[in-house]
Amino acid sequence: MDKKTFLAIALSLILVITYQYFFIEPPVPGDVAEEQNGSDVLVTEEERPQSARQPSAAAMPGDIGQAPAFSADETERGRKVRVSGPLYTAVLSTKGAGIVSLKLEQYRQSLDDGSGLIELVNVRDGMPYPLTVTFPDSGMDIPAGAVYKADRESVDLDRGESGQSIVFTKTYPGRMTVEKVYTFYRDSYAFDFEIRVRNLSAETVTQTAGVLWSDYLDPDVKVDRFSHVGPVMYVSDDLVTENPKKLDETKYYGPGVLWAGYQTKYFIASVISQQPSLTSAVVAKSSSNDVFVSLRGPRVMIPPGESGVFRYNCYLGPKEYDILKSQQVNLESSIDFGSWIKWLSLPLLKALKLINGFVHNYGLAIIILTIFVKVIFWPLGTMSYKSMKNMQKIQPEMQKLREKYKDDKAKMQEETMSLYKAYKVNPLGGCLPILIQIPVFFGLYRALLYSIELRHSPFFFWIQDLSAKDPYYITPVIMGASMYLQQKMMPTPSTNELQTKIMTWMPVAFTFLFLNFPAGLVLYWLFNNIISVGQQYWINKRTK
Repeated sequence: MDKKTFLAIALSLILVITYQYFFIEPPVPGDVAEEQNGSDVLVTEEERPQSARQPSAAAMPGDIGQAPAFSADETERGRKVRVSGPLYTAVLSTKGAGIVSLKLEQYRQSLDDGSGLIELVNVRDGMPYPLTVTFPDSGMDIPAGAVYKADRESVDLDRGESGQSIVFTKTYPGRMTVEKVYTFYRDSYAFDFEIRVRNLSAETVTQTAGVLWSDYLDPDVKVDRFSHVGPVMYVSDDLVTENPKKLDETKYYGPGVLWAGYQTKYFIASVISQQPSLTSAVVAKSSSNDVFVSLRGPRVMIPPGESGVFRYNCYLGPKEYDILKSQQVNLESSIDFGSWIKWLSLPLLKALKLINGFVHNYGLAIIILTIFVKVIFWPLGTMSYKSMKNMQKIQPEMQKLREKYKDDKAKMQEETMSLYKAYKVNPLGGCLPILIQIPVFFGLYRALLYSIELRHSPFFFWIQDLSAKDPYYITPVIMGASMYLQQKMMPTPSTNELQTKIMTWMPVAFTFLFLNFPAGLVLYWLFNNIISVGQQYWINKRTK
């Protein structure tokens, strides 16, 4: 193998190694990193000990909450309102009129038998529920733990109309009435959230609603580097994420906040503003590892006897690209396809989904996609292999030039180029197959790692999750063997002993690198190698 080809392959190896060790950590087993609570037990409001019930807004850290203007109804107990449908089951509480639980009916925590449903609400005892509302920096504030009255006891989205509402009402005589209206839809993870404030006083008041999302960060749960667990928001056309472990002080964003919330690797809970140009966000963490994201704005002046309305949309569900894209608020940007390789990750994902629609197996879809990519680059690959074969043939002449012009580098370079021209050899031709595969490798890697479509998707036999590593490391070992076979079949014109040793150890190095890669990605690389071996065998027979 000529020196430039060797350098190209070595550079590709360095890229893979760098990416592996500086940007990737091995996955945490069993989806523990995704969902921190994983509890299937719902504790009713009555069953909670008095000390564990919701605190007032004053108990929240920093500027997330302000001292309430009214008492927090600490002695009153809330009751639950259940919302059931084909996509999720939600439980709301009249205590704060927030969400106690929301479980996704089509997603489980792991592949284990009896595994619980994915829970998107993760709060410990004593934390305010998500979607509680206060009015910081306003004429009148209310506590997050205020007890509301609900106009219904349950909602069944499988019956009746698709859009059904629950109205929570809290009245402070002579001051104001607050209504929180949730409207849920049968076939959507998104729902409408409206806050109505009626001024019962004799003076005009200015109100700013603060909508809170809270989440408990369990310090005992290990989170791998690529899970992206924590606050996330979209501010002025840019995605902003916060690492909750490094959140040492309250942070302010906006105005220009389109949406804000909390995400895990495959799921997101978000509150979407209807007036982003007037909306800001506050992110904070308490000393007890309670993480808060508050969406604020706009400021509304409410004359006596009149009402002000704050409108939001909420999305609590999977980070599935097409579903997020349909919300038309750039929620799909929360999927980390990689800023520099997104242009390739998305087409590859769409191609996989298209093929899967026919074969109903993402493993088979990956193999078919691999074949399709190899067919596209087959002519270029054939030309490259032939170029490497020709480079092997002219090595005796190259050696003579090195000996003849060993003291004249410029002349040796000139004669070498003349030799390439005479034999119609492209010295860079052997690099192209590797260089072409590297972007596809990274593009498919991001698609497999962060696309929920691949989560828990089985192939055959022992591979039951293409987004996780091969549990028995069988495919990485076979991949390494195929790479070794491919290397042995390729022309090796180089006589450099060091290069030969390095190239011999490359399959071993790649095998170890691929041990923790998603099984789907290893499957792609394995079949890519197998097809390349077949192509090289065909070329070798034709050029004999």
